[in-house]
Amino acid sequence: MKILVQKFGGSSVADLECMKKVRAKVLKAVEQGYKVVVVLSARAGQTNKLLEMAYQWSDEPHPAELDVLLATGEQESIALFSMLLNDAGVKARSMVGYQVPILTDNSYNSARIISIESDHFRQELEKYDVIVMAGFQGYSMENRITTLGRGGSDTSAVAIAAALGSCDCHIYTDVDGVYTTDPRMVPKATKIPKISYDEMLEMASMGAKVLQIRSVEFAKKYKVPVWVRSTFSDDEGTLVTQEDEFMMESVMVSGVAFDKDQVRITILGVPDKPGISAALFAPLADNEVLVDMIVQKASRDGITDMTYTVSHKDLKRALAITEKVCAQIGGQGVEYDEHVAKVSVIGVGMRNHSGVAAMAFAALHKANINILMISTSEIKISCLIHEDQLEKAVQTLHTTFGLDGE
Repeated sequence: MKILVQKFGGSSVADLECMKKVRAKVLKAVEQGYKVVVVLSARAGQTNKLLEMAYQWSDEPHPAELDVLLATGEQESIALFSMLLNDAGVKARSMVGYQVPILTDNSYNSARIISIESDHFRQELEKYDVIVMAGFQGYSMENRITTLGRGGSDTSAVAIAAALGSCDCHIYTDVDGVYTTDPRMVPKATKIPKISYDEMLEMASMGAKVLQIRSVEFAKKYKVPVWVRSTFSDDEGTLVTQEDEFMMESVMVSGVAFDKDQVRITILGVPDKPGISAALFAPLADNEVLVDMIVQKASRDGITDMTYTVSHKDLKRALAITEKVCAQIGGQGVEYDEHVAKVSVIGVGMRNHSGVAAMAFAALHKANINILMISTSEIKISCLIHEDQLEKAVQTLHTTFGLDGE
């Protein structure tokens, strides 16, 4: 049985005309002899409408009941699309998360997949040409509906491809692939024909919205080839796959990513002695505050400053924790700056090419862009800068590393 997994996002199923374009792609795959699993998101805007409704009814919606409500967006999509397929003479049926079944943990609103029972699903594929599956959802160990968080339909698609084994996964969006950076910021950005899992993970974590980061983690773990393609064209798109020798040798930098969702917090005048870092970052972790970049100043007279960055959504909690810790360890105060952004150069070629950091720093210096913080990995160099210099920084680095198209 030859299986193809196709995932379509909210803009691809926004209305009847969009769904007819999706149907054409599904029919083409069926004609090529595939059994097709179509994973759908809620129609564009539906999830936001449901969230808005929830907060009209409740000041603080119960997480499990919120998942029950949000899951109806995908249920609407799959029912409508299955009707379209059956009208076209295709033997199709819809399935929600618990029918697959997709078992998750109990973390409502951001559940993680534990397992997918593929035997029952395969039996349904034997009976039907197309299974239209609700993305974004599963069921918990408490036998309640769960959702996987924003962008969770990508994860659903890759996870079902991994569970079924030996099948490609095509993620359809409103763009025709992964670009060297956001074309809206840099018109000379070019489409990348092939990118490694690690590069895509870094780009997703830096704010690139093409694929949800957990879907890329799944793809890497289970070696699922993922194509990022456009619903509205026949462009081949971008293949996200295992790193190969050509990728490492060809270019130093594959792309420039950026993230505007950054806040810099500094705890001032803390004692420079063992245990201080743990005193701050342990309670942040216990309260599920995700810390990104961390820098500690050189000590003077046994006193130092410690700076870290978080998302805007975590600012209130992070400040409360940091101020409490500051008082406990005898710090001099806490400051924060919401007007910062992060720019990153990414590429597996960094492993085999020296001088990438020097080129990036020199280019930013020449453009008179001040670097506030730096973090690095094997295939990434990130700089925190003032947000009003972000566009200039992205354009500068994109040109510096030869990524500009014609």
